[in-house]
Amino acid sequence: MTMPTGRLYVGTRKGLFAVTRRQKEWSIDRVDFLGAQVPIVLPVADTAQVFAALKHGHFGAKVHRSDNGGLDWTEIAVPTYPEKPADVPDVIDPMRGVPIPWSLDMIWSMEKGADGRLWCGTLPGGLFTSDDDGQSWSLNLPLWNRPERASWFGGGYDYAGIHSICIDPRNANHVKIAISCGGVWGTEDSGMTWRCQSEGMRADYMPPEQAFDPNIQDPHLMVQCVAEPDYLWIQHHNGIFLSTDNSEHWNEIPPPRPSAFGFAVAVHPNNPSTAWFVPAVRDSDRYPVDGRFVVTRTQDGGESFEILQDGLPQTNAYHLVYRHALAIDNSGEVLAMGSTTGGLWISENAGVTWKQVTNDLPPIFTIRFGQ
Repeated sequence: MTMPTGRLYVGTRKGLFAVTRRQKEWSIDRVDFLGAQVPIVLPVADTAQVFAALKHGHFGAKVHRSDNGGLDWTEIAVPTYPEKPADVPDVIDPMRGVPIPWSLDMIWSMEKGADGRLWCGTLPGGLFTSDDDGQSWSLNLPLWNRPERASWFGGGYDYAGIHSICIDPRNANHVKIAISCGGVWGTEDSGMTWRCQSEGMRADYMPPEQAFDPNIQDPHLMVQCVAEPDYLWIQHHNGIFLSTDNSEHWNEIPPPRPSAFGFAVAVHPNNPSTAWFVPAVRDSDRYPVDGRFVVTRTQDGGESFEILQDGLPQTNAYHLVYRHALAIDNSGEVLAMGSTTGGLWISENAGVTWKQVTNDLPPIFTIRFGQ
């Protein structure tokens, strides 16, 4: 039996908080980068290595690495876009009508493969890799130069962004990314070539003739089952989608109650048919239906859903959970969830019951379990 993880990294608008489980209680025991936004954090599986991306506003993006579980941090290189060649035409943002910049706005995703390669997704839609633990970075030009990028547009931000990176545990050369709004793209040669893999997704925010265009889909988050990597779940702007064939095709799940809209999704590490979601009222509203904060769970691949609410506020509760703010540990039993209102909850029985750790954090952007 896999033992539950006892360390949680919580990235917020005002710092990175370390939350530790001791004697069956979870409590905050450290804060780093106090005052800085932490849009993404990456504890590397089975190691004490942690990467934290920061956004300092006027001072821009920064990246730090710890090799001892966050006790000490070293500032490392920031992914940097090369200067745009003079003979390369501008790519014009289809919604805003302005050139998409060759400059870093924000780091939105980070993952590390078994081969040691570090992947980093950014706004405005660039993907970077590092083979020296972040000492240097390279923009993946085969993706950046795809002509389809001219159709990508922002979903929540001004420009398109890469928020999900799934590295196949069977072969680190096989990587999938999800883009808002640019669909799902996959490579089987570590980024040398790419193809769009969004078939089956539907975008009802587009004119009917473009609704099934794979290149303009808005996946909010994509996750991959560790034990069965051919199974991937997506919380999409239009609902919930499941692929059982390594993203060759996506099936839309019948909308569950109380809503099929949301941002976060987590999949059980060993059971690909079990996944969790945090529903909300869609589009511009973005708050829990009827002011009841709940989690939904399917254990049969989307055939049915349970509403899990024990320990969560059920009246006048308007917590929104961002796409990276729901996490599951490697046992599949412990989940953590953080809200835009600074609430942090833990479940140690697969979401059946929840306990609030604190309601006093800054808005929570990202949560990951680590060593």
